[in-house]
Amino acid sequence: EVQLVESGGGLVQPGGSLRLSCAASGFTFNNYVMSWVRQAPGKGLEWVSFISSGGGITNYVDSVKGRFTISRDNAKNTVYLQMNSLKPEDTAVYYCAADLSYIGSDWREYDSWGQGTQVTVSS
Repeated sequence: EVQLVESGGGLVQPGGSLRLSCAASGFTFNNYVMSWVRQAPGKGLEWVSFISSGGGITNYVDSVKGRFTISRDNAKNTVYLQMNSLKPEDTAVYYCAADLSYIGSDWREYDSWGQGTQVTVSS
């Protein structure tokens, strides 16, 4: 059974940092593309970033470029999202998602999802 468990969310002041983690189990992690997707209050899902199975290809939505960094540790079956210079508009539930073959920004293509972790940026 595929399981994705996010952690690391919380309340942070504007300009602060958080690192999200997503621990994977039940599948061959190093074969899968991993993404982070978020949902702000009252809004739809928004793709944030993806990383290829080997970690060599990454991409970000424009609004987080230069502030967020995605990475993965295939030995630990974990993907990370380092978030710096956080803004109130980054407030959202952050989900990690996995897919065996799709690499891209259409969140609807990702087959497996975690339960999400809340990130709140507020003073």
